[in-house]
Amino acid sequence: MTAGTDTPAGPGAGARRTPGTRGTAFRETMLGTVRLDGEDRTRRIRLDLRVTADRVLRLLATTRAAATGRLRIAGLADDPGTRGELEISPLARRRIRYRLSFTADGRHLTLDGWKSLTPRHPLTSMTVLPFTLYENGTRAGTGTLRFPLTTGLAPFLASFRFPRRQDAHALMAPRWNGEPGRTEVWYTTLTDPATGTGVWLHHELTAPADGSPPYAHGWAAAFPARGPVRHARFGPAPWDRPGDGFAAAGVAAGPGRLTGAADTFHWDLTERAADEPLFTFPRWSWRRPLLPAAQILPAARAAYDGTFTYEGTTLTLDGAPGGSARIYGHGNARRWAWLHADLGDGDVLEVVAAVSMRPVLRRLPPLVFLRLRRGGETWPRRAERGAIGWAGLGRFRADVALPTWTVTGRAGLRRIRVQVTQPAERTLALDYTDPDGTPALCRNSERADAHVLLERKWWPGGWRTEAEWHLDGTAHAEVGTR
Repeated sequence: MTAGTDTPAGPGAGARRTPGTRGTAFRETMLGTVRLDGEDRTRRIRLDLRVTADRVLRLLATTRAAATGRLRIAGLADDPGTRGELEISPLARRRIRYRLSFTADGRHLTLDGWKSLTPRHPLTSMTVLPFTLYENGTRAGTGTLRFPLTTGLAPFLASFRFPRRQDAHALMAPRWNGEPGRTEVWYTTLTDPATGTGVWLHHELTAPADGSPPYAHGWAAAFPARGPVRHARFGPAPWDRPGDGFAAAGVAAGPGRLTGAADTFHWDLTERAADEPLFTFPRWSWRRPLLPAAQILPAARAAYDGTFTYEGTTLTLDGAPGGSARIYGHGNARRWAWLHADLGDGDVLEVVAAVSMRPVLRRLPPLVFLRLRRGGETWPRRAERGAIGWAGLGRFRADVALPTWTVTGRAGLRRIRVQVTQPAERTLALDYTDPDGTPALCRNSERADAHVLLERKWWPGGWRTEAEWHLDGTAHAEVGTR
């Protein structure tokens, strides 16, 4: 990774923009009772769902949406991995159907039911969900869930979002439009769950500031669980000007595929996006040159299959977790730190903290852009909020050093502390050359440790832990200096 200090303008960048389409997301909580077949008593049941659709809901048509959440049955189930789908058709079919899978006391059950809209009782019919439980296709129980209007309506309405859906493949396309003094980076980091080995693939385009021809180069590195870090470089080579990603020196990084060779390193990987794009910096900064840096993840999480060989060792990857990211700018920052942390259960944390090379900005402490995607939602809601503060509710601060660096801060009713440790024996130091010829040094570890503490404000009891994660050798991190 390199941390840029500017983003380019010009028609070339804008020509590849994809405005994306709007989706719909909302949260819903329902309470009720369920009676299992063979039992005489009823049990209390609670369902907390997050629903997402790839389009804006259409009242006169049918919309299919994905649902994830938590289902609790007293004395039987508490499954935070509940998932399924909704068929939302309030007028076309006069129903909203729920079909959800969950685990209860080791049993795999399916909840199937629907709210039926009746013109005579529209409010009641749309807040009552009778359902049936099934196990392997056989009925296992029945029950009823109700939407609590008094306490649930306001949070339900406030939870509605209409996020812009953007094609991850389009975000892999090159941004460079021929201007000198630019750097563009495609980089991928992942962890092999079978061996604990970390992998780093770095692809970079450099357009020298003096107008010399652009060149492509990069490197591959392996961070084994035991033994020293290994790496090999490729390039420099002429820039092939591909339309959908990076391609030079026999190395390619495009939508869904990474291939190449460098010395004893060989790789052929397929990439499967496992989440929506994540804009570490404000979304508009990737399209407009208003900030001194721009970094994005075409998919917040991805899974990798294929082979990665280095010095006679071959890793056969099957669903290895990781991610690919993009950077576009004038070169490296004066000082920076970066973290990509797969927190498990679909949660991911991305952090960039950097001090700009610009004359005024380089005197400031590191600006921090932190994005935590948890339960399908991204916090803070606006990326710039943590960097500059908002309405007096604080911002994030970074203490960049080695072997341990930290980020702390608050946004809204939450605060976070991130501590990253990059042990020397798991860290690789590599030099960079900016388009203007100045050097920078990056110390990267794909086997870093991380501790993340997320707290929420409670009155009058102060702060309480909302979530906590410990990553042992699976965090991807780096620190860069001049």
